Amino acid sequence: MTLDQLRASVRLPVIAAPMFLVSGVDLVTASCKAGVIGCYPVANARSAEEAGQAIADIRQALEQARQQDPQAVIALFAVNLVVHDESQPRFQQDLESVLEQRVPLVITSVGNPRNVVARVHERGGLVFHDVASIKHARKAIEAGVDGLILLTGGAGGHTGTLNPFAFVAQVRRFWDGAIALAGGISDGRSIHAAEVLGADYAYMGTRFSATEESLAPPAYKDLLVSQQSADVMVTDRISGLDATFMRGSIAAAGLDPDHLPPRLGLFQPDLPEHLKAWRDIWSAGQGVGAIDDVPSVAVLVERLRKEYELAIGKS
Repeated sequence: MTLDQLRASVRLPVIAAPMFLVSGVDLVTASCKAGVIGCYPVANARSAEEAGQAIADIRQALEQARQQDPQAVIALFAVNLVVHDESQPRFQQDLESVLEQRVPLVITSVGNPRNVVARVHERGGLVFHDVASIKHARKAIEAGVDGLILLTGGAGGHTGTLNPFAFVAQVRRFWDGAIALAGGISDGRSIHAAEVLGADYAYMGTRFSATEESLAPPAYKDLLVSQQSADVMVTDRISGLDATFMRGSIAAAGLDPDHLPPRLGLFQPDLPEHLKAWRDIWSAGQGVGAIDDVPSVAVLVERLRKEYELAIGKS
């Protein structure tokens, strides 16, 4: 697998970001069938066996789609691995599933991807890594990654703080590999803007959360339509790391967004026992203010494609 082959597999330069408890098999396969890269986070599976089956289901669904319509542009898929604790048995089992099934693109986050890169490259795959600073971008490059996902201010989930103009420009001074830009991208014009800045892909999570195929519950999707950028706050009090959450969701969970208990440590928030980050308190990036509906993935991607082509001057 090469970066050129990955780019050639899409009809729009977009990666539908892996979202905990939101990106299921249906969202990933629908994204790929629509012509953008879908990514499955193995953390969404309750066991390594379930994760392996989900990867197999995605692969089979996409292979069937290609057989049914050989002319269709069906994007390659990705799998997300959190690599901060490779000693865990579950991590090793998930990695083996990724390797055995020759996942074309692995997106790593929260940790050093060096060992994953070596194993994935042996099987011919690519590795992109999440970074939120210049320092971590350099470390990921030293680890041998093929692409960087730049988490900028306004990105949903575990987020960054850097301005995208500054971040992309500075990384491009020392990196000629792939870049996916994350942070507040909700329409086709913004996808093109990411390319103009120097990125190869737009990394879009929040906009794909508000789709029919998303695993987000109805109340979550309703908030994605009703909340605005001003309702998005960054806090380490919910997940134990800086992450974006909707104020409306925090309040609905019975908490005061302005007076949250301090975290106990890394990945250790001090929440009431019945509340869990992501499951009960929901995330969104600043692009939430541009979401007005909950379409199917196919309808959304077609809309994005038309907006993108209008932005680049194609009729």
